[in-house]
Amino acid sequence: MKKTGMVKGYLCLAGGLAAVLTGCGKKGPLDPANPVSLTVWHYYNGSQQVAFDSLVEEFNDTTGREKGIFVQGYSQGSVSDLETAVRDSIEGKVGAEAMPDIFSSYADTAYEVEQAGALANLSDYLGEEELEKYVDAYIEEGCIAADGTLRIFPTAKSTEIMMLNKTDWEPFSAATGASLEDLKTIEGVVSTAQTYYEWTDGQTPDIPGDGKAFYGRDAVANYFIIGMQQLGTEIFHVENGQVTLNTPRKELRRLWDNYYVPLVKGYFGAYGSFRSDDVKTGDLLAYTGSTSSAMYFPNQVELDDKSYDIEYIVMMAPVFEGGSRHAVQQGAGMVVSKSDERHEYAAVEFLKWFTEAENNLQFGCVSGYLPVLKEASSKEKLDQVIADRQLNVAPKTYDCLTTIFDEMDNLTLYTNKSFANGSAARKVLEYHLADKAAADREQVAAALEQGKTLEEAAAAYVTDEAFEEWYNSFCAALNDVAGK
Repeated sequence: MKKTGMVKGYLCLAGGLAAVLTGCGKKGPLDPANPVSLTVWHYYNGSQQVAFDSLVEEFNDTTGREKGIFVQGYSQGSVSDLETAVRDSIEGKVGAEAMPDIFSSYADTAYEVEQAGALANLSDYLGEEELEKYVDAYIEEGCIAADGTLRIFPTAKSTEIMMLNKTDWEPFSAATGASLEDLKTIEGVVSTAQTYYEWTDGQTPDIPGDGKAFYGRDAVANYFIIGMQQLGTEIFHVENGQVTLNTPRKELRRLWDNYYVPLVKGYFGAYGSFRSDDVKTGDLLAYTGSTSSAMYFPNQVELDDKSYDIEYIVMMAPVFEGGSRHAVQQGAGMVVSKSDERHEYAAVEFLKWFTEAENNLQFGCVSGYLPVLKEASSKEKLDQVIADRQLNVAPKTYDCLTTIFDEMDNLTLYTNKSFANGSAARKVLEYHLADKAAADREQVAAALEQGKTLEEAAAAYVTDEAFEEWYNSFCAALNDVAGK
């Protein structure tokens, strides 16, 4: 797999080399006769929590028992709930629980906790040879300390894929000549979505302007970050914790033209909490979302008057025409709270066990997350683990993982480095354009109901002046949260 910033990744390892060499020679302060107890906070729910708890139980009964480590996992609910619980603990709020020994964390939150001095230096407990077993980009993402040492242990990652309602795609494709090949680029998706809107509108000639949306996407922030990267611009360029905002007008116009414009015109849509919900209600045929969302792709479309089974297609997420093959790198890792050598060492021992190829792939088979060791990122290894452990893997999750594995060598995974107010900056990317598009689409829909054509209804929203107004507002919002 290609890795963005690979050289920087090795520099990250070198930056913590002194600490690494100190740590890799330790025998460990554990005593099986006097086991250390560890608490883990995470945000897994449902089948993901069951899979995690099962692995924790297996660890406690085997390696944990041998080494003197006992792990207890606790779901804090959502990612937001977990972040709130961690902040409350750090700040010592009344009623807050004590800091856990380990907790799931995205890079922006981990950066905040690191700035508070509350994270353990994992480079003290991992040798260079151990670190080199992990995907370079995942280790680089975790090196958020000022001295370049590791703070976030990669445990489960994801990227984005496209999922398509094959059952309803086939009659549309047969009638219009639309091809799956067209869906490999973002511009092709927009063109296909327009064709689908016009085709569905034509099904009811007595009701003009009632065409249906074809496509949507989760995580609009990823569209900005990865879309700009594909076009050759790093929107958040971070050096030594300081961010430089790169917002070139030409590239952002291309993003605007290929998200805002088709959404305002009704070619794209966003209705439920997630786009998989919109596929279930028949409001969309396709969406781009996380690999971990594959399990939520519906088995049926449920309309007001009927329901019917659907099949699916998993594809790589589309890229901009002529753009690089960058794909988002996301998914929380685990961080270890700063405490004492015994607890920190034990925490790292558990995380190393959890990320062993067989254990990590077992978790990925349920969760849709990608494994973090280089040796584990292949269809062959996945098939071996499924056979050896007799795992019952959902076909959608299996197809999702193998689709990514097949393309690993052609991808460059990317995530921006952490910086102060990074979470707030990402929220600008997530909501600024999406909220405007949703509000403006309502106005266009109202104009259609009054008898205007789509071109008439959307005309005022897709002009150069409309783009400039949004562009200036967007840049001002980003500059405000980034302190520029």
